[in-house]
Amino acid sequence: MSVINRIFTWWNGSTVGTLLDTRRHGERVGEDEAGNVFYRSRDGKRRWVLFNGESEASRVSPDWHGWLHHTYDAPPTEAPLLMKPWEKPHAPNLTGTAAAYAPPGSVLSAARRPKAGGDYEAWSPE
Repeated sequence: MSVINRIFTWWNGSTVGTLLDTRRHGERVGEDEAGNVFYRSRDGKRRWVLFNGESEASRVSPDWHGWLHHTYDAPPTEAPLLMKPWEKPHAPNLTGTAAAYAPPGSVLSAARRPKAGGDYEAWSPE
C-alpha cells in the first residue's frame, strides 16, 4: 500500500494517525481469526479495532463486537463465548461481492427460474 493511501484513506486499513495514536495510547488485547487486532486505552475506557485489510464492521465476530461495545468486560481472549451446537461460524457481509447470496430466479443467480405455468392470469382494466 502506498504512503499516500496510508495517510489519507481509512477504508483500506488504518491511517498513519490511527497507527500513531494506537502506538502511543493503546494496549493490545488480542487478535481474531481474520487477523483484526483489538486494542484498549491504557485507562480501559476506549476500545477499538485495526482491521486486517478493508475496514468493514461486519468482519468483527460477535464475541469481539460485544467486547468493543462494552457488553462484556473481559475480552474473548480471557473469557471466550461458548458456541451453541446450532450456531454457525461468523461470516462477514458478502453483499456486493461475487460470493453474495442470489436466490433462485435472480438475474445474478446461475440457476434458472422455471417458466410460469398456467397459474398466472394477467390483470386487465375492463
